[in-house]
Amino acid sequence: MPDLSRRRALTAAAALAGATALAVPAARASAPAHDHDSPAAFDEVYKGRRIQGRPTSEGGHHHHGGGYSVSVDGVELHVMRNADGTWISVVSHYDPVSTPRAAARAAVDELRGARLLPFPAPAN
Repeated sequence: MPDLSRRRALTAAAALAGATALAVPAARASAPAHDHDSPAAFDEVYKGRRIQGRPTSEGGHHHHGGGYSVSVDGVELHVMRNADGTWISVVSHYDPVSTPRAAARAAVDELRGARLLPFPAPAN
């Protein structure tokens, strides 16, 4: 067997370190979110609108809500937790925020006084 040169040893060590560096974050990213990550409940009046949120035992609308329910003036605001931990709602879908409370506040801002309609809206 040929002697292992210094160059080959360093190349092998660098390759191994690079593979390990890529594998560890990938393994962490694929780990499922746990219920202890669920935000605390809230109930407040924001800009004259009552917003509420609470953890639920069910998964929310089509199981996207991450076990969390949000409402604006008693009407359910459908929220979804993204893979990166941010939240979006049906009203502010393209503006991810850090918490369901922030999603409810963003929806109130976007509604500009309009009433939140049930989703899907009833057919006329």
